[in-house]
Amino acid sequence: MTKEEAKRRIEKLRRAINHHRYLYHVLDRQEISDDAHDSLKKELFDLEQRYPEFITPDSPTQRVGGEPLKAFKKIRHAKRMLSFNDAFSEQDMKDWLKRVADYLDIPDSKFHPPAGGPNSKDFYCELKIDGLAIELAYKNGSLATGSTRGDGIIGEDVTNNLKTIEAIPLRLLEKEAILQNLDALGLRHIARTIEHRWPKELIVRGEIFMNKKDFEALNALQRQREEKTYANPRNVAAGSVRQLDPKVTASRKLDAFAYALVTDLGQTTHEEEHAILESFGFKTNRHNKAVRGLDKIFVFHNYWAEARSRLNYEIDGVVILINDNATFARAGIVGKAPRAAVAYKFAPREAETIVEDIMIQVGRTGILTPVAKLKPVQVGGVTVSRASLHNYDEIKRLGVKIGDTVIVGRAGDVIPKVNKVLKELRTGKEKEFHIPRACPVCGSPVKRDNEGVFYRCVGKSCVAKFKEKLYHLVSRSAFDVRGVGPKVLDRFLEEGLIRDAADLFSLKEADIAVLERFGDLSAANIIHSIASHKVVSLPRFLYALGILHVGEQTAAALAETVLSGQPIHVPSDVLTIFDAMDPEGLKETPDVGNAVAESIKSFFADGRNRALIKKLDRVGIRIERPAPGSAAAKLKGLCFLFTGGLESMSRDEAKEKVLSEGGRTTSDVTQDLDYLVTGNTPGAKLEKAKRLGTKIINEKVFLKMIQ
Repeated sequence: MTKEEAKRRIEKLRRAINHHRYLYHVLDRQEISDDAHDSLKKELFDLEQRYPEFITPDSPTQRVGGEPLKAFKKIRHAKRMLSFNDAFSEQDMKDWLKRVADYLDIPDSKFHPPAGGPNSKDFYCELKIDGLAIELAYKNGSLATGSTRGDGIIGEDVTNNLKTIEAIPLRLLEKEAILQNLDALGLRHIARTIEHRWPKELIVRGEIFMNKKDFEALNALQRQREEKTYANPRNVAAGSVRQLDPKVTASRKLDAFAYALVTDLGQTTHEEEHAILESFGFKTNRHNKAVRGLDKIFVFHNYWAEARSRLNYEIDGVVILINDNATFARAGIVGKAPRAAVAYKFAPREAETIVEDIMIQVGRTGILTPVAKLKPVQVGGVTVSRASLHNYDEIKRLGVKIGDTVIVGRAGDVIPKVNKVLKELRTGKEKEFHIPRACPVCGSPVKRDNEGVFYRCVGKSCVAKFKEKLYHLVSRSAFDVRGVGPKVLDRFLEEGLIRDAADLFSLKEADIAVLERFGDLSAANIIHSIASHKVVSLPRFLYALGILHVGEQTAAALAETVLSGQPIHVPSDVLTIFDAMDPEGLKETPDVGNAVAESIKSFFADGRNRALIKKLDRVGIRIERPAPGSAAAKLKGLCFLFTGGLESMSRDEAKEKVLSEGGRTTSDVTQDLDYLVTGNTPGAKLEKAKRLGTKIINEKVFLKMIQ
């Protein structure tokens, strides 16, 4: 191969590699395999090594090149790089639009249909990527510089690091291809303009980020090396772009979206800017869209607030811009933000608030659970005023005091939890919390359990324990009596309609219909729900009894190991069988040790519990037995744990599926766990499962297992 032939081959290889990069990163499709693409890059690399005089800064081989820097140079931006002001509610958005309209001295109705006409798109909505803003400058089609936002006027020169990111083109597409793309996207006027006035310089802005999977892989590697893990993808992206050695940046597998065109190519709307960027070879976010009216903005925002967990990258809101560039420019700047744009944030997953008090809640087994009474705050779209502190050890671990400023989150976007105490904000007026020596409900003594974790009320007639047991019996995992929750049960107790759980199954419509705010229809629905749940499976029945230390998993194990094959039809049959068993026989059951066995024997020896079980017989409660050879054996011996929100069912329903098909569930990641099933926004259990090597499956795989 002559030098001239090598030069032509190198140029063709570069064009081919850039073409396939554009297909993959911008158009999200492939014409050749990854291996074939790698082969092209390898041939180009080898040729350039033989003929180094043909290496150019925009060659695909130069994505990782050069020696580590001692420091970053400074770059002045072509135009000031701005940030956005925030909005958190629909009212905030209405207020923002009114401020813009007032400043422009136009009615805000101009931005509402039908004022703009049936085809006008007044706003442009972009997913707000949780990453790092950058500016790219291209000269004569090649990437010349890349910089961070910095203070908005001057940023750091991180060109070599940005070259390592495949989504960023080192060279723009060929002129002919760009013109064809513009024409195909309906931008002929732009194509005609730039064909005769081709831009020698192009300034583009975008966002650098790290995908969730790459973030998880990086943290897994950090754990393997026994090094510190990273808090979130954004921090990794920001830190990676500012590495002095480009090879470190390259190893992080960063991604990028372009979102703004600074250079004037005749674009009149922000929507056109995105189309032009794509035409030149930049990766843009296909989920962004132009919309008409505030109502459509709210639809876009609400959809992505729910759907963001399905994305492979983090977003924390949507950016809303007035689409018309002339109007946008006329609105000007307020502070460090454009007046005609706003970041419409999602409801925060964490928020700061004050612990106004710490109260004690008494559970069905007598456990005293400290609950933080909070100054109400919005977290994840819900007003949170209480958060469980779990136990006294958790209070000590957090170091929380009454009056503290704390960070509150919602685990899995569901359960309010105190995550951190901001001790630096203490005033000295905060008060220590002390576990009471007597039950705050019945006054009985409080004792610490044998494991030394929980404090428990030992009073046998504690009203709080009685109520919690009643609530537990009708709960979804027990008898599952829908429409009969704590408020309804409290009312029945206040009115003297029930004295225990068995009385619930003897109620008549007339008993309920006469109560204020109930009526005939409500009474009929409640009685129908109660009557339709008089037949219950054996594991559910055992769990519903509320035996100390017997959760869903142990109840299922008892039904499978101890009571399997026994003639059980009514509650009293269970009583008879357990009367005949000694603690040693019970301990043959998985998960049943000395404490659990003693608790079971003690429960069935208690006269009040025996009376309730016999009364359940009389009101018609019956035990349902699974048919021989049924699907109950599908998950036999397997233990499951669920984390995150499921789409096809609730987590309680998923647990029920596992139990009904012979499996077990647990509440923590241990060596005994067989499967962790992940839904949307999985919690910390996912990381723990990865560390232990637990098999992790998604909801679809779980559904296939139980089909």
